[in-house]
Amino acid sequence: MSEVKVYDDQIEKALKILKRKLAQDGTFKEIKRRRFYEKPSVKKKRKRQEAAKRRAKASKKSRRPVE
Repeated sequence: MSEVKVYDDQIEKALKILKRKLAQDGTFKEIKRRRFYEKPSVKKKRKRQEAAKRRAKASKKSRRPVE
């Protein structure tokens, strides 16, 4: 659960921080994905693509030279 504290009635700033946290958590992506029914075949394909993206990111991260 994300939590944002509001200081000195700065609600706009707190909302901006909350939106950033929700975007990083993937909450907005999840809501968008659940808006409509997803066929099992499409679901499998999406999960495969996400896993490939994670693997590529991890391999790219591990190949970086150490400074």
